[in-house]
Amino acid sequence: MSRHLRERILRLAGPTSLVRRLSAQSVLSAFGDGVFLTGSAVFFTQVVELSAAQVGLGLSIAGAVTFLLAVPLGKLSDRLGAKRVWAVASLLEALLYLAWLVVGGFGTFVATLIVLELVSTASRSARNAYRFDIFPREERVSSNAYFRAARNVGYTLGALLAGVALATNDLDVIRAVPVITAGLLVLNAVLVARLPSAVHHVEHGEAPLETALEEAGDRRSALRNRGYVAMAVLGGVLGTHQVLLNVVIPLWLVEETDAPRVLLAWLFGTNTVMAVLLQVAAARGITTVADSLRAQRRGAFFFMLSCGIVLVTHDTIGWVTIVLVWVGHVTVTGAELFQSAGEWGLQAELSDPARRGEYQGVSQLGYTLGTVWAPAAYTYLAMEWGARGWLVIAAIVLVAAVLIHPASRAAERHLTRMGVPSPDPA
Repeated sequence: MSRHLRERILRLAGPTSLVRRLSAQSVLSAFGDGVFLTGSAVFFTQVVELSAAQVGLGLSIAGAVTFLLAVPLGKLSDRLGAKRVWAVASLLEALLYLAWLVVGGFGTFVATLIVLELVSTASRSARNAYRFDIFPREERVSSNAYFRAARNVGYTLGALLAGVALATNDLDVIRAVPVITAGLLVLNAVLVARLPSAVHHVEHGEAPLETALEEAGDRRSALRNRGYVAMAVLGGVLGTHQVLLNVVIPLWLVEETDAPRVLLAWLFGTNTVMAVLLQVAAARGITTVADSLRAQRRGAFFFMLSCGIVLVTHDTIGWVTIVLVWVGHVTVTGAELFQSAGEWGLQAELSDPARRGEYQGVSQLGYTLGTVWAPAAYTYLAMEWGARGWLVIAAIVLVAAVLIHPASRAAERHLTRMGVPSPDPA
């Protein structure tokens, strides 16, 4: 490898050795997840011999249980340490993938899926809390942008490897998919365990972690911060750009336009390239609450613009349709880039430093809610209502973008009342 290429790769991976280490971990983790996610439908239906309806029902049950336990799982990071919980949960997650090899029937499928989702939720909350702890304020959003770009690289590699396995149409090869995933995630757990320990960054002079938790009691519970809870729910609405990317636009292309289906590959390829190359740029300069809300507005603008562009493709033909669908996918990718950056900024600035894991649990509630209602609602609106449905989707996003501003400021005021003054006063 030439020196110039090596320097370019290092620059893309991050500006410091710690960011690069966490970027490498993100690639490896997403590589493992991508292998299994890509092949999971075939594995569950052909190896475990479940129906598609059973798979969907199992996912819904696991999602409901995870929703109920997201906040308690987040609290583990505050009690035991974010890095420790992340490392242990990462190892358990890896081992649980091996359990898929012995699953037989719907009952064991649901039980395994629930445990895996709970462990994965604890891992994500701990991971995010660790990232906020390990970096100073001015680096939190920018570093997360590198990690998001790295995860897109990992998912792509995982999807390619799984695609090779699926192309063989050999059940023995497909059975190896969870084994490969487990092996990659064991390596990921080792990388996590070897990361430097993080201490809570105490910007505002509050008491040490243990003392703060003992003295404040439930008064400082993340669920008591109603502004933050509302902000998380509204952020979950703004984060439903993924539903447009992965579900609604592909269905619309296939059923409501004359665009060739091969265009789907180009759409997802464009999304991946943009996420890898532009996420850091989209997050640049975002530190304060005001910066983060500005990014959320930009994300909402691109989300609504995408709705407006895609809705007209029902009546276009040929290359006009192809170009407009592609532009619609590009604009919703813009929504992803800016909304993600804004979300990281709000979470970093508006979480109680002594309870970052718990606050991450609340953030997961908002994300989970979005994944529950949006696929069915958006698909129905777009496919059944046509242009009017796309306008309703855009209106939902607009309302969420407007309301997230007072919700964020309410969360900020709550922290001030709890003795954790905001670094970005209103």
